[in-house]
Amino acid sequence: MNVRNPDHHRHLWPGVPFALGSAVLFGLSAPLSKLLIGGIDPWLLAGILYLGAGLGLAAVHFARRGLGIDEVEAPLRMHDVPWLLAVVLFGGVLGPLFMMMGLSVTAGSTASLLLNIEGLATMAIAWLVFRENVDRRLLLGAGAILLGAVVLSWNGSGGTVGVGSLWIVGACLSWGIDNNLTRKLSSADPVQIAMIKGIAAGVTNTMLALTMAAAIPAPSLVVSAAVVGFLGIGVSLVLFMLGLRHLGTARTGAYFSAAPFVGAVASLFIFGEGLSLQLVAAGGLMALGIWLHVSERHEHEHEHEALEHEHMHVHDEHHGHDHDGPVTEPHSHWHRHGPLRHTHPHFPDLHHRHSH
Repeated sequence: MNVRNPDHHRHLWPGVPFALGSAVLFGLSAPLSKLLIGGIDPWLLAGILYLGAGLGLAAVHFARRGLGIDEVEAPLRMHDVPWLLAVVLFGGVLGPLFMMMGLSVTAGSTASLLLNIEGLATMAIAWLVFRENVDRRLLLGAGAILLGAVVLSWNGSGGTVGVGSLWIVGACLSWGIDNNLTRKLSSADPVQIAMIKGIAAGVTNTMLALTMAAAIPAPSLVVSAAVVGFLGIGVSLVLFMLGLRHLGTARTGAYFSAAPFVGAVASLFIFGEGLSLQLVAAGGLMALGIWLHVSERHEHEHEHEALEHEHMHVHDEHHGHDHDGPVTEPHSHWHRHGPLRHTHPHFPDLHHRHSH
């Protein structure tokens, strides 16, 4: 079967809005978390942030059932468990711990822009380890973002390079690994996955912090941290996973690179930090890199081999199978794709994971 799709823009929707929405929420979480560090031990704050994410999403998950809303997402299966455990370790334990340690000794705007390294780590791992297609334009954009991070780290608004920057780099590497492993789970229910990750990581970090004699913060600080965690980690992670479905890991990471700009701008207002020349130069280089990413166009004739999997979908050009009886859109079930050859703009999503 050979099909040519004349629609040149549909591949950008809804993956790009999902990825950018995730970036905005996560970007705001960095300066807001720094605002809370003065009253909460960094390790305990990481635990509360993830507990807020996990418990908040649990409320959403069970509210759907209580309201009788049909669950159209594919559930987690036993073969997903090893990937989920690895995601919790790198993304829910090591990443937030390193990030909170870095935020405790680093200027908010500097920390926010250094978060771009997460996108670079995500793209590098996707390209080198998982062999995801990354073209020259995407690499040039990654290079501009890296140069911006180097300019910022060399003499940023918070001073010279210090231990705090290294902690943040470690967090970004952990989250880069986490993002690539999360792709293995992107076809399943993102709310369920983010809920489990948040609760597991939150309980682990909270118990470890209390074991290390962290002081119990005021209830108002706990509530504030939980709200930041729900939006900046929980909802952000759900949107990120939805972006992974449509864009692949490297490109979702590229769009997610907008997060530090949101955090840096918010930090200028929240903490009254000065607008340094280094901050402006780094921001310009990073903006160039993001523009190269968002203006990318990938189109060529490609062939889909027969494939069986389970995920939420509608009956589009990749889903032409039959059903017994009526069906609602969207829906989820185990289904088979027959061989297909066609041409249309696309990213390495659930159905386009070929190299080129």
